[in-house]
Amino acid sequence: MAVTGDRTAVQSHRVAFKREPEFGSVPKGSEEEKRLRDVWEGESGWRGFITTVDHKKIGLRYIVTAFVFLLLGGIEALIMRLQLARPNETLVTPGQYAELFTMHGVTMIFLYALPVLSGFANFLWPLMLGSRDMAFPRLNALSYWVFLFAGIFLYCSFPFGEAPNAGWFNYVPLSSLEYNRGINIDVYSLGMVLLGISTTVGAVNFVVTLFRMRAVGMSVDRLPIIVWGTLTTSFANLFAVPSVSLAFLLLWMDRNVGTHFFDVASDGRPLLWQHLFWMFAHPWVYVVVLPAMGIVSDALPTFCRRPLVGYAAVAMSTVATMIIGFEVWIHHMFATGIPPLALAFFGAASVLITIPSAVAVFAWIATIWKGRPVFSTPFLYFAGFVLMFVIGGVSGVMTAAVPLDWQLTDTYFVVAHLHYVLLGINVFPVFGGITYWFPKFTGRLMSERWGKIAFWIILVGFNLGFFPMHISGLLGMPRRIYTYPDGMGWDTSNLITTIGSFIFAIGVGIFAVNALVSAKRGKKSPQNPWDAPGLEWSTESPPAAYNFAVLPILESRHPMWEDRLQPKGRQSSLESGYLLHQGREALGVHPFNGKPDAILKMPEDAWSPFLLALFAALSFAALLLRSPWFTGIMVAGCGATLVAWMWPRRSLGQREPPTPEETIPAQAAKKKDLLPVGSTGEHSGGWWGVLALVATEASLFGYLIFCHFYSQSQTTLPWPPEGMPKIGTGATATGVLILSSVLAWMSERTLKKGKRWPAFVWMLGAIVLGCVFSGMQLKEWHDHLYGMTAHLYGSLYFTITGFHMAHVMVGLVILVLLAVWIALGYFDEERNAPMRIGGLYWHFVDVVWIFIFTTLYVTPFWMRGH
Repeated sequence: MAVTGDRTAVQSHRVAFKREPEFGSVPKGSEEEKRLRDVWEGESGWRGFITTVDHKKIGLRYIVTAFVFLLLGGIEALIMRLQLARPNETLVTPGQYAELFTMHGVTMIFLYALPVLSGFANFLWPLMLGSRDMAFPRLNALSYWVFLFAGIFLYCSFPFGEAPNAGWFNYVPLSSLEYNRGINIDVYSLGMVLLGISTTVGAVNFVVTLFRMRAVGMSVDRLPIIVWGTLTTSFANLFAVPSVSLAFLLLWMDRNVGTHFFDVASDGRPLLWQHLFWMFAHPWVYVVVLPAMGIVSDALPTFCRRPLVGYAAVAMSTVATMIIGFEVWIHHMFATGIPPLALAFFGAASVLITIPSAVAVFAWIATIWKGRPVFSTPFLYFAGFVLMFVIGGVSGVMTAAVPLDWQLTDTYFVVAHLHYVLLGINVFPVFGGITYWFPKFTGRLMSERWGKIAFWIILVGFNLGFFPMHISGLLGMPRRIYTYPDGMGWDTSNLITTIGSFIFAIGVGIFAVNALVSAKRGKKSPQNPWDAPGLEWSTESPPAAYNFAVLPILESRHPMWEDRLQPKGRQSSLESGYLLHQGREALGVHPFNGKPDAILKMPEDAWSPFLLALFAALSFAALLLRSPWFTGIMVAGCGATLVAWMWPRRSLGQREPPTPEETIPAQAAKKKDLLPVGSTGEHSGGWWGVLALVATEASLFGYLIFCHFYSQSQTTLPWPPEGMPKIGTGATATGVLILSSVLAWMSERTLKKGKRWPAFVWMLGAIVLGCVFSGMQLKEWHDHLYGMTAHLYGSLYFTITGFHMAHVMVGLVILVLLAVWIALGYFDEERNAPMRIGGLYWHFVDVVWIFIFTTLYVTPFWMRGH
């Protein structure tokens, strides 16, 4: 099956690669089970540690790494609390306090809260969905390595005294070059862009996994609530993360390139920063809350011995919470002088969001009330979470009222609310979830005695530490102060807060020690120690590398409780199911009806995720050092790694050669019970992945265009200034780019008809026209009367078109690779998924340009004419 020159050893137009999936069982210890274990288990030792793509190992790494960052953030908090325990304290300097304050917020919000939930999702999703892995195992590994390197990147600034120091919200002009001359803000800006890459990659993986990797019978009304929560937040990340990544990149450009996005002296708008930041940061609150709520919704019923009350209502409230959360970012800006109508609208929306949250609270309370609670350690954490959720929610409703917000904003009342909704609502479900799924993680149980001791210390310490902050805020204590004079009335509340913080830290320490000791010496756990209902408990604890020897078929939401909930109904098939044992294989289902539609070849362990993350982190370090040659080398390393990653494996784009059973006459391939093998055509998971990537990239351009129109609406200067872009040149370039897209589409259509060389010619035409467009854009840049640093409009024009040019360059590289693969015979009528995937990206680049052309060329021309 190897490729030889211009020919393949198989006449691809006469065969198809399909197979009828076998159905049966695999007894434990059988030859089939041993073969599965050998195929799915990766290499041991340090090489295996770096190259693994096993979702379970990656999930545990996320949890452990995030917990380390939790401890670091806690140490920073304790130092700050010692500084504020008494008036006029001098433990740290104002500059040191600013760095501690900022890094504490960055750590807890970005390096702990979401990554720890991503760890749960990475470990549990395939087990809960009845799959053998995530949709994109290598992307999964990439997401973790980028997250780890981003955290190291941020923390490396501490020893040099150059840590971020303008608060985690990083408001301008405080963070602008005029008032902050060091590299502190540059570290934060580049680190956040790097973290955004990790978050986006992970979100794409979660979305496609849900669509493509469910067990047969896993309909949407049978999804665990944690899946609903993580899926909702993943969609939110696709649309919200580009906002904050863009904000930090624009700020970095202001500080290092000389642009004027936030520069008041050049008509820049500091309030633009707040819009971009809070468009991201308010949905982010729910990103770190909804999966935690899902943990409670899925695990709490186990200890109540009954299913969750109001499952459908809780699932829909999860979605509704995030949708409304996107619409209320301005309630963080009530004190910035926005118009009264906006205050009224966003104030009402901020109160409205309490309704779906209340639905979940009443469902949890009803589940406890109607059940038979078992007061084990996980249940205590989940019950404590409900209390924290209510307290944090009530204080949130208070700040949603505009008059109250004007009084409470920038006081310690807001700090108290923030800790209840971001720390309390996250930590209690996470600690309960770790205790609950600890047997699944390690095969052992945590100590129940020490678990309860830790819980009560954490509960007391948390409320003793953070509830008095409400009182300090009502007494007028402002946020972001490093000391205060005697006699302000804040002495007692601050001392109590400090004592409570240390008690809370002791509880966290006991929990961590309990986990470490139990992982080695804890009591060995049976397969389902809690008598839980979820599909993940049908596997051994800890699960085998392949998760499921046979892929299950589900008939209910609680497969482990079917004997008591529906003893006479249809039962899920857990011991007998689809047999996929010819290499690393998983079952791909139709995204909407859930029926099997492909046998997916899963990737082996690889170096590429680690290397790509390393080169990306080093390229950001090079930008920080302002070293163009080092940046260029690292970017080239990223590009080379991506090309190696995407290069088709072996023949015809398959990761593994087809077996004789998969290579069958095309006529026989029409049988309905045969499934295509590998990522072919519309069955390609990669197509869905690129579609998700296109969605987040479209959001990025949408935020850029928003910046343009927002700046235009706020300026009193002529817009655009002299040297308006020439609409004739822009129209010609638009036509060239659209024609290039048509030629790329023609290449794909021609290849599907088995005409390889005509397809190659069409693709060459698309590449040539793409290069022509690039040349026209470069010439227009050269002919402009002004540059990027001339004024605000120049900054916007060159940034928007520059972003698009970067996407054009990436698209051209993809088209060149496709042309090479066509020439080498990697594609045929059946196996041409990369053509559809690459074409989708190129069409997106062209469509985006139409919006840019309308914004920068047509709209100013029309306005000048009127």
